[in-house]
Amino acid sequence: MGFKCGILGLPNVGKSTLFNAITKSSIPAENFPFCTIEPNLGIVNVPDKRLDMINNIVNSENVIPTTMSFVDIAGLVKGASKGEGLGNAFLSNIREMNALLHVVRCFDDENVVHVDGSINPLKDVETINLELIFSDLEVLEKRDQKLEKLIRSGDVDAKKQKIIIQTLMKLMENGNLPKLDRFDSEEIKFIESLNLLSTKPMVLIANLSDDKSRNNLDDLKNYAEMNKINIIPAVIKVEYELATLDEEEQIEYLEILEMDEPVLNKIILAGYKLLNLETFFTSGPKESRAWTIHKDSLAPRAAGVIHTDFERGFIKAEVISFSDFISCKGESGAKKNGKLRLEGKDYLVKDGDVIHFKFNV
Repeated sequence: MGFKCGILGLPNVGKSTLFNAITKSSIPAENFPFCTIEPNLGIVNVPDKRLDMINNIVNSENVIPTTMSFVDIAGLVKGASKGEGLGNAFLSNIREMNALLHVVRCFDDENVVHVDGSINPLKDVETINLELIFSDLEVLEKRDQKLEKLIRSGDVDAKKQKIIIQTLMKLMENGNLPKLDRFDSEEIKFIESLNLLSTKPMVLIANLSDDKSRNNLDDLKNYAEMNKINIIPAVIKVEYELATLDEEEQIEYLEILEMDEPVLNKIILAGYKLLNLETFFTSGPKESRAWTIHKDSLAPRAAGVIHTDFERGFIKAEVISFSDFISCKGESGAKKNGKLRLEGKDYLVKDGDVIHFKFNV
């Protein structure tokens, strides 16, 4: 679908190692600032146990998960908005992202240099936030100046937009990322058109030491809770080691670590949900497949994800909820138990729906 989730943070916090773990690739991840210069793109499978459960019933020839894109962006330093480090190159790359995973260093390791000389997660978060905000303030000031001219010519919409921009600038004055809960849907639509850095959906990834010590984590958790930001603690070094193992070895390692699954799965799913995406399924003898849609998509739009002809010729959708599909042991059981529904063009597809579309070619 063309959506990208960017991995950002200061240099040497574990961004590229996380990217390598997620994509199981081998980009450089050395111990010096700006090792990553050009952004690295990886398309990864979104882990979803529901697809395996569906296929355990159907036994399709092929099983195809949904995917999303992750991008490893060069490390940012204080002053990037004024050209420090990779400056504008970093900021232009991050503007292309739809959502952000912000990796924050919480581990102590004298062999890995910190760009500011000491480990302070809250200070690191503040550094990143301020650079995003400073860059956005410049964008807002320029737009504000253009709106002044339109207002003098009697443009009513320009007056409304100026109020929104002034409100955003005021929210940014304290150095915190602006919350958009005070704006209505139309105002948010305008804000999204500005492509601001500081309003992009974000998850914090707290990169812990091997011993999982929490010395630098609690303050970061409190910050995340106060600002209603999701935070995922992870030992990224271990996640990378897990990602390089085959399935049998990974199961053994997880047992040793007393973990049910890699934290990596939670991180990938967090990126998926940040993009406001959901999954529906199609299943038959030849293929069981997961498909990505925007949350609250109508049935014809979901059909169009499979093929544009399906959307144009949409007639109806045969829908079974995931839980009903599993409890009824497939489509035939769902039909017998009255759990298969016929839905029309106004149906909002639910996450996990198993759907068969009817259409005219």
